[in-house]
Amino acid sequence: MGGFFGAVTKTDAMADVFFGTDYHSHLGTRRGGIAAYDSEVGLQREIHNIQNSPFRTKFEKIFDEMHGFAAIGCISDYEPQPLLIRSRLGTYAICNIGLINNAEELIDEYLSKGGYFDSMTSGKVNPTELIAALINQKSDFAEGIRFAQSVIKGTTTIIILTDKGSIIAARDKVGRLPVLVGKNEDGYCVSFESFAAEKVGYEIVKELGPSEIIEITAESCTILAEPTKEMKMCSFLWSYYGFPNSTYEGVNVEVMRYRNGAIMAKHDKEVGNAKEVDYIGGVPDSGTPHAIGYANESHIPFARAFIKYTPTWARSFTPQKQIERNRIAKMKQIPVHDLIKDKNLLFVDDSIVRGTQLKETVDFLYDNGAKSVHMRSACPPIMYSCKYLNFTRATDEMELIARQIVMELEGEEGFKHLEEYSDPFSERGKNLRDAICKKLNFASLDFQSLEGVIKAIGIEPCKLCTYCWNGKE
Repeated sequence: MGGFFGAVTKTDAMADVFFGTDYHSHLGTRRGGIAAYDSEVGLQREIHNIQNSPFRTKFEKIFDEMHGFAAIGCISDYEPQPLLIRSRLGTYAICNIGLINNAEELIDEYLSKGGYFDSMTSGKVNPTELIAALINQKSDFAEGIRFAQSVIKGTTTIIILTDKGSIIAARDKVGRLPVLVGKNEDGYCVSFESFAAEKVGYEIVKELGPSEIIEITAESCTILAEPTKEMKMCSFLWSYYGFPNSTYEGVNVEVMRYRNGAIMAKHDKEVGNAKEVDYIGGVPDSGTPHAIGYANESHIPFARAFIKYTPTWARSFTPQKQIERNRIAKMKQIPVHDLIKDKNLLFVDDSIVRGTQLKETVDFLYDNGAKSVHMRSACPPIMYSCKYLNFTRATDEMELIARQIVMELEGEEGFKHLEEYSDPFSERGKNLRDAICKKLNFASLDFQSLEGVIKAIGIEPCKLCTYCWNGKE
């Protein structure tokens, strides 16, 4: 994934953009970058690798090195950003968040005649450069952005810092990701996360609609392209990778997760699941609010049976190799023995993707004396790899534990019945849950239903993307 923050102010914008970008660090772990515009110096840009050191420490000297009344910053899990582009539209800095699935086709169709593209270390074309090249084919930024979004298969949300000191921001074609506008007495900002803007002193005044394009200066926010009607916002924002303090389309992430946990607890009570549970816990961090909602509804005490030690351990998904991620995740888990030994525990996790780290966690709890460990997933079984966003490394659908189990139970024939496997009341659904329990050593397992997630979010179903769960576009 990734996130961005930009601001145009009457004074120096560097502090706002430094802290505003840093507040997006939960969305990416590989690259961080800042670009600024100063009327005397022009456009400046700096990019750092943040895999082993947080954004703040890599950019703490930025105030001595860069100045500008307009600036943009980006956190990325993939390519270096922002890029500086020279074109007939002028010189500008550009960042994007999303995923391009047809990059090679776009190069062949639109850009192969005399075009030059710098490749990344992997040998692949930098998608941000490709987006810029598509934009540059048109006569202005708004027309170019609309053109790029129309031909790209995937998702692209864009922020541009111009050589006039304005910022252009564009939400992706169907609004899978958020873009919010903030305002204070000194100017305007744009942000992925609402709380980032609020924390650095801006009041949220607008949320861009799908395909909407705006331009901000210190004095104004101008709509360059009106929003379209179709929306397919990513439901996983609320379930997993959105920050708890953020609000998207009027729905706060933390509040949604409490509601979601309560819905799961009601379901368990109705069907008589997990009656003899001593404590409810969340798989930290994003599973915790779902678990609080579950505990509040079930009236079973919430407890943290283990604590993550984070002061010196990097985030568990930072290493490229799964075995290294598992080891770091295990080393971070510190047990509270009095809350584990001889206790029946029920944990809620935000999702179950591969299940590898979750098995390590459950084994760790049993090793420390747990009597039983029940598991609940705050979202339905993930049956499809997302083809719109880079929020998971599971690019091969057979890495998904739900797919693996279906293959083991029924072979490829089972893939014709994935909807049944998601249904806890169908025979196939029961078999899926039983098989995952055996594989991952759970005493019991259930998943939140698709209807439950949608109810917890509280937005019209037609405005939500649920592709990873039901494969519907």
